[in-house]
Amino acid sequence: MPWKGVKDPYKIWLSEIILQQTRVEQGWAYYEKFLKNYPTIFMLAAAKEEKVFKLWEGLGYYNRCKNLLFTARHIVSNLNGKFPDSYEALLLLKGVGPYTAAAISSFAYNLPHAVVDGNVFRVFSRFYGVQTPIDTKEGIQIFNSIATQNLSTTQAGIYNQALMDFGATVCKPMAPLCPSCVMRKKCVAFTNNQVNLLPIKIKSIQKKNRFFDFLIFKYNETYLLQKRGAGDIWANLYQFYLIENNSIAPINSAYIQKVMLDPLTISKDSIVTITPSTVFKQQLTHQQIEARFILISLAVKPAIFASALWVKKAGLDKFPFPKIVNEFLKMARVKGKSGFSF
Repeated sequence: MPWKGVKDPYKIWLSEIILQQTRVEQGWAYYEKFLKNYPTIFMLAAAKEEKVFKLWEGLGYYNRCKNLLFTARHIVSNLNGKFPDSYEALLLLKGVGPYTAAAISSFAYNLPHAVVDGNVFRVFSRFYGVQTPIDTKEGIQIFNSIATQNLSTTQAGIYNQALMDFGATVCKPMAPLCPSCVMRKKCVAFTNNQVNLLPIKIKSIQKKNRFFDFLIFKYNETYLLQKRGAGDIWANLYQFYLIENNSIAPINSAYIQKVMLDPLTISKDSIVTITPSTVFKQQLTHQQIEARFILISLAVKPAIFASALWVKKAGLDKFPFPKIVNEFLKMARVKGKSGFSF
């Protein structure tokens, strides 16, 4: 992995932010793309927000990207482009929590701070036979204490990386390599045949279903776009005009009147055609999204959207979109695959 053994705090920070909630296989390519486009923190800090979000497109959890930009600009503007060199100071950076602060301080500066990620939780839970759930306050305290007690004070960076790699490649979540593991004779879970039972996690994720209708207003070969705000999924990304419903509603004259004509004061006479797509789905960590895209060709630009963002088809590629919108655009360019050509 290209970030292994790296001492540059910028590169370590970049890799850690990208790998939050992201598989290594997926994050690897993004890490290399970011370094190619922004090899220094000064270049990242000076970048336009839309370009950075476009580069991040597909990684999800877009608040990470927002914090990435904010922190880069803060370090350049207020710290002369130099990363803090203490755990406590690193914790003050936006988007940097205890895990990331420990990773940067140990990997970049070899400071004695234990890095406790999912791999470390799993290794210690199995090796010591810890039954306390890892997603409780008590469990977090116990595992942090174990990690600190085992930490090498002289080679913290190498130790932390080795422990994480051991969890990722040997003490894996599924099908761990116990028969060839050099630690198996001292492993409580292996001895007691509890490897597949540990670690214990008690909190279940409550998932909800959401139903979106994206209204693609088309006027004079341009399309209406909106930028999503904070406080919900896909913050700072772009989308077509969005209506959220409690279910997939039938598209009929009553629905058009309710969601478009009445609230947006669009004249029925100004509508040339209305064409719905098939249903697209995207599974997020806590949410299942079902979305339709409804192409609405207009003869007159609605007054309510007079000062809105209207973009030509060729210009759409410059904007960062949620994955589900990109999936639609990709399929819509192949006639018939989405229900209509675009």
